[in-house]
Amino acid sequence: MKTIVIGVIGADVHAVGNRIIEYVLTNEGYNVVNIGVLSSQEDFINAAIESDADMILVSSLYGHGEIDCRGLRDKCVEAGLTNIILYVGGNIVVGKQNFVDVEKRFLEMGFNRVFGPGTPIETVLPMIKADLGL
Repeated sequence: MKTIVIGVIGADVHAVGNRIIEYVLTNEGYNVVNIGVLSSQEDFINAAIESDADMILVSSLYGHGEIDCRGLRDKCVEAGLTNIILYVGGNIVVGKQNFVDVEKRFLEMGFNRVFGPGTPIETVLPMIKADLGL
């Protein structure tokens, strides 16, 4: 069974989407470790190490995801999570920005996939399956 760590990064308390993601992924047969809201990069990394996770899925709704996520890939590598798959999604930047530019910046930060505001988790499931080699 593949393990996915999920949570809401930074000073963000938006819990509803996080619970929906947990529900959908659990129903798909994944072992979901939900670290909840107000989570730091270290919280994600520690949970991934403790659970031997295959993927980290970072959510952010309050617009500061870009700041909160900067350096996450490097910290994962430093912690020995060299092959972990990183997803990020939600309202991850401040203001209205071209999503192609936003996606490019997050990919350059080491994320494998980037999803914009309002992306339903159901549309992401085939990518998760493919990225996890299922």
